[in-house]
Amino acid sequence: MPGVPLLYKLTAFAYKDYLSFGYVHVGLRGAEEMTRQYNVNVYAPTILIFKEHINKPADVIQARGMKKQVIDDFITQNKYLLAARLTSQKFFHELCPVKRSHRQRKYCVVLLTPEATKLSKPFEAFLSFALANTQDTVRFVHVYSNRQQEFANTLLPDSDMFQGKSAVSILERRTTGGRVVYKTLEAPWTGSESDKFTLLGYLDQLRRDPALLSSEAVLPDLTDELAPIFLLRWVYFASDYISDCWDSIFHNNWREMMPLLSLVFSALFILFGTVIVQAFSDSNDERESNPPDKEEAHEKARKTEPSFTKENSSKIPKKGFVEVTELTDVTYTSNLVRLRPGHMNVVLILSNSTKTSLLQKFALEVYTFTGSSCLHFSFLSLDKHREWLEYLLEFAQDAAPIPNQYDKHFMERDYTGYVLALNGHKKYFCLFKPQKAVEEEEAMGSCSDLDSSLHLGESRGKSSCGLGPRPIKGKLSKLSLWMERLLEGSLQRFYIPSWPELD
Repeated sequence: MPGVPLLYKLTAFAYKDYLSFGYVHVGLRGAEEMTRQYNVNVYAPTILIFKEHINKPADVIQARGMKKQVIDDFITQNKYLLAARLTSQKFFHELCPVKRSHRQRKYCVVLLTPEATKLSKPFEAFLSFALANTQDTVRFVHVYSNRQQEFANTLLPDSDMFQGKSAVSILERRTTGGRVVYKTLEAPWTGSESDKFTLLGYLDQLRRDPALLSSEAVLPDLTDELAPIFLLRWVYFASDYISDCWDSIFHNNWREMMPLLSLVFSALFILFGTVIVQAFSDSNDERESNPPDKEEAHEKARKTEPSFTKENSSKIPKKGFVEVTELTDVTYTSNLVRLRPGHMNVVLILSNSTKTSLLQKFALEVYTFTGSSCLHFSFLSLDKHREWLEYLLEFAQDAAPIPNQYDKHFMERDYTGYVLALNGHKKYFCLFKPQKAVEEEEAMGSCSDLDSSLHLGESRGKSSCGLGPRPIKGKLSKLSLWMERLLEGSLQRFYIPSWPELD
């Protein structure tokens, strides 16, 4: 479209301190060369992220209905360069976070290089090494040693062999106060193949033995290299604002300013008049007219009211409603595949005939759990996506056995009322089966010998052995207890290799 979408503008404003944003209208003349160079489909919105190399994008996302959550996750994953430069203590905290546990170790490979040699062979070799060894536990950064001299001198050994040359150091932050453990390569970094093999050997050894980082030091805070730029921008903005106000006051026509000035002075006169009247009013008579008993009663009532409201407000969830969205092919990626770590999506399985009743009961059962921001609630139509559900339940054979091709009740199996807690990041799910589902399946199997002439449509709603119809809402009667076990982490988890497509 010719105009920039508002969603993209908001994203650009939110990440303006980290990335630069651009926009291309594919309908303009000259855009064909760019779309052909980067193999872009012109019929769907596409976002390309470029890092150090502009001939090939570092990551691409393309979707017809692009959601805000999907864009935010995509930008967050590509927030920094492959070998970003440390320009302030804030970026150092973000790129090299403090170790929280043994499983969450984060190592930083720091290139200490003079500013004049950034585009030379040592930096290009370091960048190519970072591109070939991307890991979740290792971050590659570089620092200008002439701008951050105290930081560089702390990591470099006391020798003159690194004077005016590049060096590589591997470090791990232990505390927020600056204490780190590190190991610096003994020889200067020249970008040769031997240097790359040496660094690769240290990283492989670090996976098996974290004690490789034998040196310990307290790093000083990095100097904020961009602080003067921001200060000048603030000064320029303040000067422009003051000059605009000066011009609007002294260079505009006074006759046009009279209505505004009269309104301002009238408001000030009324305000000061009210304050003066209240200041000179005698309030002592009103205080003497109130008996002391009434004042004590008012004070007691004021003391008891906050405690009552606090007790009642603590029982109310954060939300006054349950937000339940439908899981479709449009929301499938944002609500499951790219779900943030630690978040789960609780999905209710229903059909068109049971949608209203099951959603009402589902909202009542999970309403007390809406205070958790890590839980999302959705529903899946069984009439549209039965194959996806049956494929998922194949990994839960013990809890929900799927019948073979010779089972006559295969197509009539009722999955309405099933609830799945899906963890999109770790690729596992927990299963809730409606109450008495196993007994009903066994009853249907025993009744098949007595009444084999029942059609598929007749056997869905009733049983031939006199079980009778059970209320639809009764299927979710024990869902709240299952939700408590889900939050405790005591439910059985069924892992899958990858999430299937939701056609």
